[in-house]
Amino acid sequence: MNGLNFKQYILLIIFLVFSLTAFAQKGYEKRLERYQSQWEKLIPTHSKIQYAGGMGLISLGVGWDYGKNNQWETDVFLGFLPKYSTKENKITFTLKQNFIPWKKHINSKFSYEPLTCGLYVNTIFNGDFWVSEPDKYPSDYYSFSTKLRFSIFAGQRITFDIPDDKRFFTKSITAFYEISSNDLYIVNAFTDSSLGPTDYLKLSFGLKFQLF
Repeated sequence: MNGLNFKQYILLIIFLVFSLTAFAQKGYEKRLERYQSQWEKLIPTHSKIQYAGGMGLISLGVGWDYGKNNQWETDVFLGFLPKYSTKENKITFTLKQNFIPWKKHINSKFSYEPLTCGLYVNTIFNGDFWVSEPDKYPSDYYSFSTKLRFSIFAGQRITFDIPDDKRFFTKSITAFYEISSNDLYIVNAFTDSSLGPTDYLKLSFGLKFQLF
């Protein structure tokens, strides 16, 4: 073959086989790395506990930080709502989206977020609540679903960064408060002049534990 003897030809075949194998292996490793990185994105980066806020008396959740300087957060919560005047306790589920425009560092351990804002949707796992108006009610008797609440909020946070040698479960702890209102409260605020801010604005508190 154009000056190649049999031995050289065999060596050339072996070289090509090893080159193709190495190329295929490299492609496989890249695909595996991309696959693993996609799954790693599903691992929550923080956990939270929140008191009040229209999500239940106490809510526990996990979430993900992302975007430039982690300005965005998506959280999911399960909450506990005592029966109060109803017949039974209830469990709530909340999907929450947070936006943190900027952060200010106070010193090497503390930082401050002067504004957080966002929205969330909440539902109650109970058969007495509904999305579509039941047939037993006259048409348009209720203008809002009793099972879904859409809320907006604004608040502030302060964060303590735990020193590297003292970290156990979390790298930082953030305390926050939020003032929120939901779709039903907002409509009532505009249609009922007798209501005051305490009737349609709700205050909540919480802690965020940054895992990594």
